[in-house]
Amino acid sequence: MNPSPEFLARHFSQFSPGNMISTRRQFLQRSGMGLGMLGLAGLLKPFSTAAAEPGLAAAAAAAHEVQPMQFAPRAQHVIHIFLGGAPSHLDTWDPKPELNRMDGQSLPSGDGLAFGSPFSFIRQGKSGIEVSEVLPELGSMVDDMTVIRSMWTDIPAHESAMVFMNTGSLRLPRPSMGSWALYGLGSLNENLPGFVSLRGPDLPSGGSSNWQSVFLPGRFQGTSVNTNGGNVNRIIENLNNPFLSLKEQRRQLDLVRQLDEMHNQALEQDSQLEAEIASMEMAFRMQTEATDAFDISRETPDTRAAYGLSSSAGGGTGIKRGQGKKAPPNPAEVGKRLLVARRLVERGVRFVQVFAGGWDMHGNLKDSMENRAGGIDLPVAGLLRDLKQRGLLDSTLVIIGGEFGRTAGRDRNGLGETAGRDHNAQGFCACLAGGGVKGGYVHGATDELGQAAVVDKVHVHDLHATILRLLGFDHEKLTYRYNGRDFRLTDVAGKVVSPILA
Repeated sequence: MNPSPEFLARHFSQFSPGNMISTRRQFLQRSGMGLGMLGLAGLLKPFSTAAAEPGLAAAAAAAHEVQPMQFAPRAQHVIHIFLGGAPSHLDTWDPKPELNRMDGQSLPSGDGLAFGSPFSFIRQGKSGIEVSEVLPELGSMVDDMTVIRSMWTDIPAHESAMVFMNTGSLRLPRPSMGSWALYGLGSLNENLPGFVSLRGPDLPSGGSSNWQSVFLPGRFQGTSVNTNGGNVNRIIENLNNPFLSLKEQRRQLDLVRQLDEMHNQALEQDSQLEAEIASMEMAFRMQTEATDAFDISRETPDTRAAYGLSSSAGGGTGIKRGQGKKAPPNPAEVGKRLLVARRLVERGVRFVQVFAGGWDMHGNLKDSMENRAGGIDLPVAGLLRDLKQRGLLDSTLVIIGGEFGRTAGRDRNGLGETAGRDHNAQGFCACLAGGGVKGGYVHGATDELGQAAVVDKVHVHDLHATILRLLGFDHEKLTYRYNGRDFRLTDVAGKVVSPILA
């Protein structure tokens, strides 16, 4: 016969505070048999107890809290397509005829031999923006995009620069951009996380630091999902609980909350434990909503093909890039993530992070760039077209870019087709579309060789300030007090890049 929650609560109350903490955590370890183990009040209300309702109601209300806005928001959602490894701006969005003219000669800066781009640039759209031939589909969408050609960052090291782009911090752990967005905007769907990070099997540089909430409450942390798992039950492991009924899950949750209240009264609130309980509760509600959101087989064959997926949704690229072109490296995986991102945005998810790495090209740049660009070209263009067709682009800010740029010289002075480019923090590109930014617009410039941003320079903090402005916030006023200080995404810097605002 199972003891009642009341009996167990009385039993545990006899322990000292130190023992109570240990016993409670041991209980969580024994009872937490997967994400679906602990249920949410919304789906389990028929079995809920009166004592548990206030805490659950407060948690649900907190998820919908919003911070005061200083401006009318232009964007309600963000899709951040992160090209990890730092794509070369000189071979994608920033043509440099002078660099091509100097190909093979010593650079004036003394940084080796000049490396002219092996690709031609083509004027695209009514705006006539020059885009590399490796991005024909995405180039056709430039009239809906702002291209920032004057980005710069602080350190040309992958892990530090990637975390900096996602959190605004090079050193101390800070909340990610997605966590700040969710903190400011609140959730639109209590059955799904408000911030989702979609990736492949390998963690990006910096790992979970790219989507953590750190000192922000745990409900604002990103939920990381490896999309390579196949169907939703493989993508999100332990989504369903095969062992306990809803009633039993309800009893466990009631007990955990009673123990947590005892802990808060006797000692102090444990934010990490609260975050763990909140994630388990969210996971239970996700059993129905996530199954639908991640099931791209429900899309039409034409929609899947627009993202570079075969009509079967289970494999194949669906991409044809002309005679003699090598097959892109698994564009179906990028297409799958982007299609899921659109489905999540449709269901109210505020911030979706999509990782598409593989851009660290120290050698064999020509072949590597053709293949990697081929893996994102149609899927990203397909996302923009799909959002526009569904009337979602105006309210969804799409950000495309990496952590820094590449050098104008040959890395290690490689020759011919073996040449690549080294890291460059002083100049690179970022592209934005929808969500209140201008279309068919180029902002800023690097020098004539593309070595550094020189005109209308945009630092990472400036980009973050601009993103928050499009979401309706003054970046200096969206703050959170922690450890006696008011923190913000842009630290103590950042200026809004007003010219790119529509």
